[in-house]
Amino acid sequence: MSIREHFVIPQRYKLWSYALMAVGLVSIILLYVTHGSSNDEHERARFWASLLQNSVFFLLVVNASMFFICATILAWGGWPMSFRRVPEAIASVVPVIGIISAAILLAIVFGGDHVIYQWTDEKHLDEILQYKSGFLNKKFFTIWTLLTIFLWWILGKKIRDFSISTDKGHMEVEEGKKFIWKNTVWAALFMIVFALTVMSTIPWLWLMSIDAHWYSTMYSWYTFASTFVSGMALIALFVIYLKNKGYLEYTNEEHLHDLGKFMFAFSVFWTYLWFSQYMLIWYSNQPEETKYFEPRVEGVYRGIFFLNIIINFLAPLLLLMKRGAKRNYTTVTLLAVLIIFGHWLDFFQMVHPGPSGDHVPMMMYDMGIGLGFVGLIMFVTGRTLSRNPMVPINHPFFKESVIHHT
Repeated sequence: MSIREHFVIPQRYKLWSYALMAVGLVSIILLYVTHGSSNDEHERARFWASLLQNSVFFLLVVNASMFFICATILAWGGWPMSFRRVPEAIASVVPVIGIISAAILLAIVFGGDHVIYQWTDEKHLDEILQYKSGFLNKKFFTIWTLLTIFLWWILGKKIRDFSISTDKGHMEVEEGKKFIWKNTVWAALFMIVFALTVMSTIPWLWLMSIDAHWYSTMYSWYTFASTFVSGMALIALFVIYLKNKGYLEYTNEEHLHDLGKFMFAFSVFWTYLWFSQYMLIWYSNQPEETKYFEPRVEGVYRGIFFLNIIINFLAPLLLLMKRGAKRNYTTVTLLAVLIIFGHWLDFFQMVHPGPSGDHVPMMMYDMGIGLGFVGLIMFVTGRTLSRNPMVPINHPFFKESVIHHT
């Protein structure tokens, strides 16, 4: 079977990525002119909150691709090998958006305004914030943020380099065993770092500390579920696009079916965490906890809060439940786009109530900036895909992917 080994970036693909990045840049400029350059710190906070929401959301989404790769490595799963280069290429966007996110986060922390992160005003800390100051302080925030993004990048690059090394030629049995062992060790290291960051500390620092008086033990898992299902949706979109362009010949409806399973299962998992976090706080009815949900459930964000359930749970549940739906390109594409938008909207209501108070900002600028990040992901992912063969045919588990069926 002859295969198209190298991805040639279509001109139309380039134009779309450039156009979307241009939309994002124009949106940032307009939002800066209307809000970011204001003398009012609350107006400026509106500008920085939008950059924070979009950069952190898309950083966690692209990093979810490397989590998916490492999880399958540790499980010794060979089924994703036929499209393995797709999540690898998406994960290559991590250092790019990571640098952008780090610059935005540190600009907020050291910028002098304290609307988004109240704990940065070290001279006026109340009793609760003083109690948390051992964790919520500028020095720890800076070190852990930079170290986290660096480790995501360097460990992800190591995993990708192992994959690219298989393109040199066929491996003998003993060489293949050593290769798998090294992959497993480095994947385990990445998973440890991922557990200490995405699944615990980083959502506390970057997002939950916006509402620094409030806390939830489920918050990090909630954030992980949201960005992981979005990451799987993004992988599915690229796989379908490449299949439609005649690439990934060894990837078939069985692989798409499994991607659809992930989208379906983690939509349900996200809903479980959504309900559990909300229900427990509602049931306990403690003022220090219910304060977080007041603007989201009874205030101006009520519509967005409950719209999340329709987009992120009911739609995937009803439309992806059947086996055939998970094998249908149109259905999976529609649901993938809907899932990414739905969880972007969830991040919007996670970030903006704190700095924006009792009004919902017009989302046109935020969506424009989000489209800019989409264009950036398209651009970097496309370039990475074009540099190496599309399929790691010499990987010891590649045959497992070719004969994969569900």
